[in-house]
Formats: sequence, structure tokens, C-alpha cells
Amino acid sequence: MGLNVVIGWPDALGALTFAQRISGALVVMSGAVQGAAAIAVLDYFGKRQRKSSGAVVLLGALVALATDSLLLFIWVDEREFTPYLLVFLPLWCWSVGALWLLVHERAWRGMRRPKTFAAGVVVTALLTAVSLAYSTMYQPAAAPMYFTLKAEFGTSRADHLRPFVHVPLKLYMKNAGGIPVYIINDYTVYGRTAEYSEEDGDRLEQWRRSLDEQRAEDAERYVDGLEYTTISSGRLYRPGDWLEVGQEFAEELVFQVPVTTDFDTISVVLQITYMRKDRGKLDVVQFRRPHRSWDKAEGRYYCRPEKCGEELYYHGRVRHNNNLVNVTRKPRYVTAVWSPRERPIYSISSFHFQGKVARSEEKRGVDRYGAATAYADAEVSVAELLRASEADSG
Repeated sequence: MGLNVVIGWPDALGALTFAQRISGALVVMSGAVQGAAAIAVLDYFGKRQRKSSGAVVLLGALVALATDSLLLFIWVDEREFTPYLLVFLPLWCWSVGALWLLVHERAWRGMRRPKTFAAGVVVTALLTAVSLAYSTMYQPAAAPMYFTLKAEFGTSRADHLRPFVHVPLKLYMKNAGGIPVYIINDYTVYGRTAEYSEEDGDRLEQWRRSLDEQRAEDAERYVDGLEYTTISSGRLYRPGDWLEVGQEFAEELVFQVPVTTDFDTISVVLQITYMRKDRGKLDVVQFRRPHRSWDKAEGRYYCRPEKCGEELYYHGRVRHNNNLVNVTRKPRYVTAVWSPRERPIYSISSFHFQGKVARSEEKRGVDRYGAATAYADAEVSVAELLRASEADSG
């Protein structure tokens, strides 16, 4: 009884969707049935004043066996140690023994309508199974995700006091899907330099060299030796905040480029990394706090600057929308790393800044919680920016 109440109560009160709350309520109700069965045991193995006490005890044993079998079935998928394993594994063995004893003694004898009782048990089990399957598998998969992302450069302006050009940049995002999401994101502005040549050369050779040296897939006939330099980077949305269905957010900012720059083009990449809110619940209070890798006071988050550079870590516990999964798994955490020089990386796994985590576990975590990344980019030539700024100053 206690196990079922502990498992179902969080979902019954705090699940995101109605179906998930119904599933949690059914688990809590099954705990109430087991409580009634525990009381009926006193009468069944005592004076047997009530003819239905045996049937109630039998129902309680069936519910215990079904619940513990489901927990074991879910646990086998990952086979991770969890303190709940020390509870539901012995209870499963007990429920098998108790059920064998009750069937051997024909505990249902004395009931007026044993077939009606059996049908009620079957219907209840089917409704519970369908509800759990719907809330855990179908509903999260049926709600699609759509993002609208835009990155646009504005008209540049010359600085009359300094040899710089001010370039406006507008970033926009909208949750156009059917569910809210947690956001971890950034934008990065790159400047590109290149070597120009009027000779055609071997285009295939240039492309191979570009792949080997720059890890770039651009292939242009008269341009070679592509290099990208980070000009500006930041976070558009506070890490851990969520974007509701239909909610949009935009920001306008300005970055500077020297008039004598060697860049030929300027590009921006807007990256939105999100986690579906109907798949899990993120501890946003814990996750929002940035941890500085170079600060020894951060303790386990500290990493030597010569090894990690200078990074910000965001780390917080995430719980599945179905508490049956939470009690059969080790704790899962969302970890995001942001650096002013590199694109951010993230993972969802049992990694808690101790030990190592297999890539397969990270992939399962990302898939289970519906994490993904969306992109938008834009590019403008420096010649166009300088011409617009000269026109402005003229």
C-alpha cells in the first residue's frame, strides 16, 4: 500500500496532463485496495465473519503482483540499482507466494457472484494498463514540436568617434508546437576570412582541404582557406525557463565590427536546445544557477582552465512524467555547457560530475525526454555593411 501511494501521489497531484494525473490516481487507488486487503487478512485468517474477506485479500494480492511485475518489467530495461528495488523485488516474491496460497485455498469461495468479481478485476486491470500506455507512450509522441526561428541583420551605422561599424541584429523564436518546452539556447556571430584567387584551380582538391583543415563543407571556386572567428555570443533566453505554447520572444542587439576588418562575410547562428515539458520536469531552481568552471569554490564543478578553458555549467535534476520510471532508474540530470568560443553542448543522463556515462545512455536520455536542437542562421557581406554605414555617415 505504501509503495503504490508513494509512486502514484506525485503524478496524481502534479502531472502535466490530465491522462497522467488519472494514471497516478489509479495507482493511488490500487494502494487503497491493498490497504483494505491488509485489513481483510485479519478476518480471513481469523474468525471469517465476512464471506467477502477472502476475495478482498485475493484482489490485494493480484494488485501487488501486477504492480511489482510492472516495476520489474520497467527496471529490466536499464537494470540500474535503485533503493526501490529493495522494496518491490521482495514484494514481488511475496505476492507470488501469497497468490499461490490464496488460490490453493480458493479464497473466492463464499462470494455470491465470483464471475462478476473476476470481470471487475479484469476490466480494472485493462483500464489501468491502457491509461498508463496512453500517458507514457502515445500522448507524448502524438504532440509534435514546431519552432519558428529567425535571425536578421539590420542596417549598419558608422561610429563617428571610433573606426567601427555598429551592426543591429534581431533574434526571434516562437513555440508553434502543441506543448510547452524548457529552453537552453545561445546565439553566435561569426566573422569569415578567406583567400581569394582568380585562378580556377582544382575545386575538388580545395573542398577536400577545407574538410581536413577547417571542418567546413563550403566549396567555392575562387575562395579557399576559410576561417571563422567568433565575434559575439550570448544567451537569448535564461537557461531552464520554459516557452509556453504560442509564446514568442524577440531581442534586438548591436555588435561592432572594425572598419579595417579582414572579414568578407558576417554570419549568425541561432541555436535553440529544448526539452519537452510533457516528458519530464526539470528542477529549474537548481538548473538556472550557472557554475563557473575556473572557480575552485564551485567544488565538483571546478575544471582547470588549461583543460576546460572557461565554461559555464548548468546542471539540474530531471524527473520523468511517469513516476513508475523514476523509481526504477537512477536519478537523471540535464547538463549544459556554455562557452563564449564554442557551441554549447548538453546531455541528459545519470552524470552527476562523478564517473563516466556511456553514449548509449545519453542517447536514451535525450530520446526519452524529447530533447532536440533547432537552428536558424543568416549571413551578410562586410562590403554591404560598410556601404550602408558610409551612406549613413554621408
